Amino acid sequence: MFTDVPYFGNPLAVVLGAEGLSDEQMRQFANWTNLSETTFVLPPRASEADYLVRILTPSTELPFAGHPTLGTCHAWLEAGGRSVRAGQVVQECGAGLVTIKQTEAGLAFAAPPLLREGPVEDDVAERVARELNIGRADIVDIQWADNGPGWVAVLLDSAEAVLAIKPGTVSMDIGVAGLYRPGSPEALEVRAFSGQVSTVEDPVTGSLNASVAQWLLGTGRLQAPYVASQGTALGRRGRVRISQDGDGQVWVGGSAVTCINGTVEI
Repeated sequence: MFTDVPYFGNPLAVVLGAEGLSDEQMRQFANWTNLSETTFVLPPRASEADYLVRILTPSTELPFAGHPTLGTCHAWLEAGGRSVRAGQVVQECGAGLVTIKQTEAGLAFAAPPLLREGPVEDDVAERVARELNIGRADIVDIQWADNGPGWVAVLLDSAEAVLAIKPGTVSMDIGVAGLYRPGSPEALEVRAFSGQVSTVEDPVTGSLNASVAQWLLGTGRLQAPYVASQGTALGRRGRVRISQDGDGQVWVGGSAVTCINGTVEI
């Protein structure tokens, strides 16, 4: 996801036709793939939805995540899935219903409302700085930006400062962003550190880019549309396209490419 070049971006395993699998079988398979997320596609429960997806990490289940949302929709459409709505797919997940639209630039999901936002407590800010191995004074701004995984969003003074981070042990879900200079092809560099969705750093993170966009657009630091770069430090070259419609809805999109297609025995 978030690339049109095979083996860049962020990988995702999608299990289509997951009816009949037990919770334990899903957990075991997600642990075996050892990817940040593995998804399982099931018939929807809600009448408005086209399918239900369960999103599992190697150790837990998430109510919502960005690249699994787009990657699952990509696989569902590629396998012949058809929505009754022209150009739109409605996904059901733990966080509710998520609308995904088909655009010339790829799929894009509607950023869900934040579950928690606003300033973080002083002790949380100090803890984030320690885990990122930076000084508290290096943080330009910090706030809760939780749309499911639990993100704390940190703004540094430049994209270069983001790329220079060498974190220690990360026990929180921390997203870091820094703006590129005006005129650059990308508007900002993003990095995601989490023990929940990856071992240390997630290559390209749709949920984080969604909440960071809501934050930075809302504060006037950025204007849509823009492109965010993520995965640079890992050699993944991910690109996330952010747009905003006339109603103020933020959309998070990107390209997808299928690298492996086949069957597995569970």
